Order: sequence, then structure tokens, then C-alpha cells
Amino acid sequence: MGNALRGIVAFIPTERCQQFLVGDIKEMPLDCTLDVSSRQLRHFPNRLCIFNELVKLYLSDNNLSSLPPELHRLCKLQLLALDFNCFEDLPLAVCGLPQLNILYLGNNRLADLPQEIAKLKELKTLWLESNCLTEFPQVICQLPNLKTLHLGYNQICSLPTELGQLEELRSIWLAGNMLTEFPAVLLEMHFLDVIDVDRNRICRFPCLSHLQGLKLIIYDHNPCVNAPVVGEGVRRVGRWADCCDDEDEDEDMGKVVAETFGEVKEPFPEDEVQSAETVVAPDLSDIL
Repeated sequence: MGNALRGIVAFIPTERCQQFLVGDIKEMPLDCTLDVSSRQLRHFPNRLCIFNELVKLYLSDNNLSSLPPELHRLCKLQLLALDFNCFEDLPLAVCGLPQLNILYLGNNRLADLPQEIAKLKELKTLWLESNCLTEFPQVICQLPNLKTLHLGYNQICSLPTELGQLEELRSIWLAGNMLTEFPAVLLEMHFLDVIDVDRNRICRFPCLSHLQGLKLIIYDHNPCVNAPVVGEGVRRVGRWADCCDDEDEDEDMGKVVAETFGEVKEPFPEDEVQSAETVVAPDLSDIL
């Protein structure tokens, strides 16, 4: 009943309805982190913009398709989670957050990124998996401090040569795309630690032994006729490589990633999220 009521209230953009969905948040959280994920939000609660000391804001798993210009007031925001929403375009207000380090945009409906995202000069981690990208967004090549890029499960066929300009990039995740050849630009990126091209259409892999920084290459589920040759100490996940037991492969790969890739998506702060099962929903007449 609680979820059904939330679904109804979400369509009513009044302040009282928004308060019901996000809770009675009156003061800045002590840890400067706010999680309003999974609240069936269709409208961003504008009153959250008063918390200008906020560092982390989780809005995942809602029904948001836009954000207000007032979002730029959150000028100290370093992490913004917008994954599992309904964005077809990235709201320009996001591009006005000068200290943003981590941006989660996965599982939306994005087909491109605005040029304004180049303003996020401090951005280090960008998640864009499971969107509607058919081409690599060129503007990503203008993010000089980017270290981790997730582009899995889109429809990307190639990577631009300009990607090589991102000398801080250490991990690139391209699983589930439409690559028919191993991207040539990656052969020049000696600083990469992790390359994931799992579940593409690559038939032949070039030699990767010259990539001195490489620690992990994931190339499984490609119609390849060879395994990539790598340098000493580099872990391979795919056919004719190190992982032979299919039953243990996922667990084994998880351990390898944990060892080689330190920056993973942060979980929602459970101590700040009130479980839906513990919420006693008031009568709709009390809200309206």
C-alpha cells in the first residue's frame, strides 16, 4: 500500500507531497550526504537546494527526467547519482557543479552528452552504462582528470583518437557494445590499468604486451580466434586465458577487479535510508 500511495503522490508536484516522498528533512546531514533514492520522485525537491554544504547526493532509482537550475547552489557537491531514472538529456544544471568528482548516469535514456559537461574539470569517475549511445560522446575527451569511464551496454562501434588525450584515465569499461575491432586508440594508452571489452564483436586481438601499465584485460564473449598477448603479470579474462572454470569465472573476475581496480560504485548509505517496510503511510487526504 505504501508504494502504491507513493506512486500516486509522485504525480502531484506540491511541496507537501514532495515532503511525503523524501521525508521531513530540515537540517543538513552531519556527514554531508543525502540519499533520496527509490522514492518514485518525478520532480526534484527544490528545497534540497538549500543544503549548499552537501557533498554527496543520491537520486538513483526514481522517475526523474529533469533537474531545476537551482541545483547549481550545491556548489560543494562531489558525488551525484542519477542512475536508473528517465533522463533523455543531461540537465545543464549538473554541468554547473564545479567540484563534482563522481557522476552516475547509468540506466537512463541518454543518446549524447551536452558540450557543457566539459566544464566539469574535476570529474574523475563517469558512469554511462546502459544508455542509448550509438557514438562515443566526443566531449568526454575534454575531461582532463577522468580516471574511470564506464560505457558498457550501449551501441558504440568505435572510439575516437582524441581519447588518447586523457592521460589520467586508468580504467575503461566497454562491455556489451558493438565493437568489431579492438579500438586502435587503446593501443597507444600505456597508462591504462583496466580494459574491459567483454561481449562485443571482436574477431581478433592485437598484441597488448607493450602496454606497461595494464593489469587486467577482460575480453570474454567475443567471437575471437585468439587471446590477446599481454605482458608479465597481466590478468586475462576470456577464452584461452587464465580463467578455465566457467563456474568460478564470475567470482574469480570479481576478485581480480577488486585487486586491480580500487574505485567502485559506492553503496547507498543505509543509515540514512528509511526502509519502505517501516514507513507507515498516512491517508492521502492528510497530504493533499
